[in-house]
Amino acid sequence: MALQLSVAVRNARLDAFETTVGTAAVLRIRTGAPPSNCATADAGTVLAEATLPSDWMAGASNGSKALSGTWQDASANASGTAAHFRIYDAAGTTCHLQGTVSATGGGGDMELNNVSINSTQTVTITSFTLTDANA
Repeated sequence: MALQLSVAVRNARLDAFETTVGTAAVLRIRTGAPPSNCATADAGTVLAEATLPSDWMAGASNGSKALSGTWQDASANASGTAAHFRIYDAAGTTCHLQGTVSATGGGGDMELNNVSINSTQTVTITSFTLTDANA
């Protein structure tokens, strides 16, 4: 039998994630495939970078946690096709989470208003949800 956790435990684990990363987390959207794990060096070109709102995730509910506030870069750093993201601590040095990127409705771990990014354009994250395992 697989392990099963209560919703309360799943919610607590998710809320601990935001506490661990801290306020003013840094989001970077990049080209190419994500590295093999968060400890691996960055890969691809940084297309967009944003400091996330101080309370950047909603409280966990029913074993999931969604973005909170506006996640946006008002002026993209470079041009290219967005393919993955990384979320870092406020200093922008420790990667705590990475995943794939797609356009809205495309099924990526994070969804953007547009994955074909041009330098200086506004990049808006339209969807991002963490779901805890072991339900």
